[in-house]
Amino acid sequence: MSQAASIPDRSIRICADRGGTFCDVHASYPDPENPHERKDLVVKLLSQDPNNYQDAPTEGIRRVLEIVTGTKIPRGSILNTDKIDYIRLSTTVATNALLERKGHKHALLITKGFKDLLLIGNQSRPRIFDLNIRRPPPLYSTVVEVDERVTLVGYTSDPKAEEHAVQFDDDGNVVRGYRGAGWDGEGLAEGPGKVVRGISGEAVRIMKTPDADAIRKDLQKLYDEGYRSLAIVLAHSYTFPDHEQLVGTLAREVGFSQISESSKLLPMIKMVPRGVSSTADAYLTPILRQYLDGFFSGFDEKLKDGRLRSPRVEFMGSDGGLVDLNNFSGLKSILSGPAGGVVGYALTSWDPERKIPIIGLDVGGTSTDVSRFDGRYEVVYETTTAGVTIQSPQLDINTVAAGGGSCLTFRNGLFLAGPESAGAEPGPACYRKGGPLAVTDANLVLGRLIPDYFPKIFGKSEKEPLDTEASRSAFETLAKEINSSQEKQLGLDEIVYGFIKVANETMCRPIRALTEARGYATSKHILASFGGAGGQHACEIAHLLGIKTILIHRYSSILSAYGLALADRVYELQVPSSTFYTAQNRGSLISRLDKLDADVRAELKRQGFEDDHIYTERMLNMRFEGTDTALMVLPTDKDGEGNEDFEAAFKRVYKAEFGFLLETKTIIVDDIKVRGIGKTFDTLGESVYAEVARLEKRTVDPKKADSRHSVYFDEIGRVDDTPVYLLPALEVGEEIQGPAMIIDDTQTIVVIPGAKAVLTSKHLFITLE
Repeated sequence: MSQAASIPDRSIRICADRGGTFCDVHASYPDPENPHERKDLVVKLLSQDPNNYQDAPTEGIRRVLEIVTGTKIPRGSILNTDKIDYIRLSTTVATNALLERKGHKHALLITKGFKDLLLIGNQSRPRIFDLNIRRPPPLYSTVVEVDERVTLVGYTSDPKAEEHAVQFDDDGNVVRGYRGAGWDGEGLAEGPGKVVRGISGEAVRIMKTPDADAIRKDLQKLYDEGYRSLAIVLAHSYTFPDHEQLVGTLAREVGFSQISESSKLLPMIKMVPRGVSSTADAYLTPILRQYLDGFFSGFDEKLKDGRLRSPRVEFMGSDGGLVDLNNFSGLKSILSGPAGGVVGYALTSWDPERKIPIIGLDVGGTSTDVSRFDGRYEVVYETTTAGVTIQSPQLDINTVAAGGGSCLTFRNGLFLAGPESAGAEPGPACYRKGGPLAVTDANLVLGRLIPDYFPKIFGKSEKEPLDTEASRSAFETLAKEINSSQEKQLGLDEIVYGFIKVANETMCRPIRALTEARGYATSKHILASFGGAGGQHACEIAHLLGIKTILIHRYSSILSAYGLALADRVYELQVPSSTFYTAQNRGSLISRLDKLDADVRAELKRQGFEDDHIYTERMLNMRFEGTDTALMVLPTDKDGEGNEDFEAAFKRVYKAEFGFLLETKTIIVDDIKVRGIGKTFDTLGESVYAEVARLEKRTVDPKKADSRHSVYFDEIGRVDDTPVYLLPALEVGEEIQGPAMIIDDTQTIVVIPGAKAVLTSKHLFITLE
C-alpha cells in the first residue's frame, strides 16, 4: 500500500503563518503505523522568493503534501485538497500594506459639511513639541459629500433626559414628542422632520433624506474615474443606518466591488474612529482579497466552496479568534500575524490552578511583539497602527521595531538598533546578499548563532551557510569609526555586545508599558519567549526585568503557526445602546443580551459546532455620564452578587484603569456585545508547572554536548568551551546549567551563566537565580 493511500481523506491539518521575513507551516496528520496518534511536521521558508515560488503559504502547503503523501508534486501545479481537513492562515498582507501605504485607492462618501472631518481628526497631538509636524495623509484619494442629515433629539447631559425624551410604543411609533429645552412647542422635536427610533433606542430626527438620482450620478462619475472601492460614513449611522444602506445599494448597482459601510463594520458612537476604520477597510480589503484570490488559485475548486464536507479555510482575526472567508476583512486582519503567537503562548503556558500572569515576547525578523495574558486575552477597541487610529477589537499587542533583522548603526555618538530593518531581501550582512549590519550579525559574531547548525538557505544558490566573515569585517569597519570618535578604546566584542544591550533594552520598553505602567509588578510574571530570535535574548531580558522563570515552547520559533492549530472559532455581534444602567433598565439590557446570545449560538451551530463546544461572553460597553472613555465590561462571578453584576464589574475595571471612581455620576451603556467561541479542542493536558514539580531532575552528562563553541556573555566575557546541546537529543528531566547553548532545527537558545534549564515534554523551563 502506498504512503498516500494510507493517509485518509480530510485528515491533514495545516496552519501557515506568513510573517515579514519567514513563512512558518505547522501540519499534523495521522501516523500511518498507528492511526490513532498524530504526527507533527514543520516547514520553514522565506516569505518572498520570487525566483522560486509565487506565494509562500501555497509553496509550504505543497511541501507538506509532498512529504506526507510521499508523492512528487511539481511546483506551480494545482494542489488537490482531498486529504486536507483544514488550512488556517494568518497573514500580514494588510498590516504591511498599511505600514508601507500600498493599499487600494478608494473614495470616501460622507455627510455634506463633513468633508474634512477625517483630516481634522480628533485634535490629538502625539508629538506636542515637534516644530515640524508631518501628518500622515488620509487613506482615501477623494471625497464626495452626500446631501443628507439626521440628528438626535434632545441634548447630552440633560439632567431630566428620561423624562423629556421622545416616548415610543413597542412598534417604534411615537406616543409623545420631545418635551425638553429647545422643543419648538408644536412638533415632535426641536424642528421639522420625521422622528424615528434608532437601533440604540435614541430618537432620531430626519432633517434631509438623500436624493437617489444625485447619488447615482456621483457614483457613476467615481466609477468612470476608475474607483472600485468605497467607504461610506454618514452622521449617526451607528443608530440609523438606513441612509448608508441606500448609498451602499446604489453603489452595488453601479458595480463597485468593495463597499465599506461604517454602520455594518462597527456600529459604534464617535464618527471619527468609525470613519477612519471604514476608510482603512476600503483601503485594505481589496489588497487582502487580491492576495487570497492568488492563494485560492493554487488549489482545486473544493477549497473555496465553503460546504461542510469540503476542506475548510480559516483566518486568524486581530482579536485572537478564527473567522471564515466571508467574515474576514482588511480591518480584522491588521494584527492577524502576531495574534497566532499570543494564542499559542497563552494556551501552552497558562495554568488555571496557579494563575501566574504571563508576558509573551515574540522576537521576529523585523519587530518584537509583546503582550500579557492573565487568564483571558486583553483586547483593546481602539488602536493606532502606522498613524491610523482604528476602532476594531484587537489583542493588546505592543510592537517595537527591534528584531533579528533590525539594522545596527552608530550616529551622533549613540549605538542604535532599528527601527529600519534589513528584511528578507537583502537581509542582514551574513545572508550573503550584501545587506546592512543587523542584530543577527551581532549574535553571529558573539558566537550566539552557529552557522553549522543554521539552515543553509543563503546566497544565490540558496544552499550556502551564514557568512560570519562578512559580519565580522563589517563590525571591524564600524569599530574603527566608533573608536576614532572617543578616547576609550573598546574591543570588538564589547562594541558588538553594546548593540545587543541596546536591542535588549528596546525590547524591555513595551514590557514595562504593559506591566508597570498599568500597576502590575513585572517581576511577578513569567516570560514566554517565542519567535525565531527569542531564545537568543530571553535570558538577558528576563534578567533586566527581574523575572525568574522563562518558558520556551518546543515549537516556539513557529508558535504563531502552532497557535493557529489551538485557536477557537469566534463570531461576535454588537449593537449600539444608549441607556442608563439602572435597576429599571437592567431587565431590557439582559433581554437584548439574551437575543444576541441566541443569534451568536445559532451562527456557530451553522458553522458546525455542537452545543457543548460553544461558549459565549456577554459584555456591555459602559462609561460614567459626562466622560468620554467607555470600557468594555465582562462580569465575573466575584463581582457584586455574582449574577452578571455589570455595575460592580464596571467599577472594578474603572478603578483598576484610572485609580478612582465618580460615585455621583450615573452609568451609561453605549454598546451591547456578545462574543461566541466555538472550542476546537477539549483539553491541552497537564500544565508545564505541574510537570516540572513532579519531574525527577538530573544534571545532563557533559559528554552529551554536541560540540563546544566560543560564546561571549555579559560580565564574564568569552567562554571558549561553551557546551552546545541539541534539543532533540536531550531527555525529559535533564537539567543544563548556564553558560550553555541549546539548539534545534529552527532556533538557538542562549542559557546565560546563573541560569538553569530543565527539559519537559513540551517546553524548556528556564529559571534564573
